[in-house]
Amino acid sequence: MIAERTLTARLFNGLNLILLIVITLLCLIPVWYTLSISLSDKAAAAAGQVFLWPKGLTLGSYHTIMEDTQFFRSFGISVQRVIYGAAIAFFVILLMAYPLSKTSKEFKPRNIIMWALIFAMLFNGGLVPWFLTMKSLGMINNIWGLVLGGGLPVFNVILVMNYLRNMPKELEESALMDGAGPWRILFSICLPLSVPVLATILVFTIVYHWNEFFQALVLMNKSEMYPLQSYIKQVAVVIDPTKMDEEAVKRMSDLSNQTLNAAKIFISMLPLLVIYPFLQKYFVKGITLGSVKG
Repeated sequence: MIAERTLTARLFNGLNLILLIVITLLCLIPVWYTLSISLSDKAAAAAGQVFLWPKGLTLGSYHTIMEDTQFFRSFGISVQRVIYGAAIAFFVILLMAYPLSKTSKEFKPRNIIMWALIFAMLFNGGLVPWFLTMKSLGMINNIWGLVLGGGLPVFNVILVMNYLRNMPKELEESALMDGAGPWRILFSICLPLSVPVLATILVFTIVYHWNEFFQALVLMNKSEMYPLQSYIKQVAVVIDPTKMDEEAVKRMSDLSNQTLNAAKIFISMLPLLVIYPFLQKYFVKGITLGSVKG
């Protein structure tokens, strides 16, 4: 009987390992394929001959990007957007989630605010009213329009709220007996104990602000104000012979849009690939503990 259980456990673990390997490959192959395309020459990429290894290895696409000032300007705008957006969202989410983690007896407007948040998460006013509102607030051609446009993710508020509700009540009661107020409890007790869920929402916020492209296409009238993903979405290669010498025009014509776009996409993925491993250990714990209670 014990031998059968051991064999079953080994078989189960083996199947899990195979499944995880397959899932890992499914996640990594698109990234590797993008890198292979970016390192291939025009003919091979256009003919669809590139898959897991570059054909006609060349760094021409990356050399072109190094000379593209708009690419780095957009990259810098995206970095600014992530920093501002993450800082504002982190602060606002924490301040909203803490009172909502209390009962309706402790915080009387709780249920009304929760219904408003759920309604806002399920429905929106539409693109045109949103644009008119942002325009009336002076958010056109302004990075703050990109930052504040998604400044309060309701789903993240619910995650943090449920996480705080799972904390032992005795901690707060002891702090109150020692004379601590709500602000002291929030920043001295709740904040240090909420690292897993806060790291989780930090990942969500960074990914959202880095990958979101549509808002800039609506709010920005100047392409110089586009963040990186909007720039990649809107324009691939712009060849203006009047602004380039003969050698530069020839170099641009030797590169296909496909290889250059692949290089831009791969570079745009690198920051998230670098950041995620440092926050990944908190991810599962934060999601699990933040979704226990409704």
